[in-house]
Amino acid sequence: MAAAGLRKGNARLPPEVNRVLYVRNLPFNISSEEMYDIFGKYGAIRQIRLGNAKDTRGTAYVVYEDIYDAKNAVDHLSGFNVANRYLIVLYYQPAKMSKKSDIKKKEDEITRLQEKYGIGSKTPGPGSSD
Repeated sequence: MAAAGLRKGNARLPPEVNRVLYVRNLPFNISSEEMYDIFGKYGAIRQIRLGNAKDTRGTAYVVYEDIYDAKNAVDHLSGFNVANRYLIVLYYQPAKMSKKSDIKKKEDEITRLQEKYGIGSKTPGPGSSD
């Protein structure tokens, strides 16, 4: 027990380190058993969610019980070859994931409003200082 306390006490982790990993570039036919075999080597896993929709295939979320196990998995599995595909293993960052969709939503809303009010955004108006 003391060793675990030392391990946690002496290592400051970067802020992006997280127990949840986002995995990309997986073979589409990978099974959850294979995922547990690959990722389970680095520690106890709470959950694995494989993407199964058309736009999420080849991705997964892996949730570890311990943040240090997740860090170890990222360090060792980024670039790991599975069925001739090199895994991309990242820390899940909800802020970054939602920012992309928020930006797209805002752009769509701006386009919709511009069309509604007949405002063109491509060319600057006569009073602009561009």
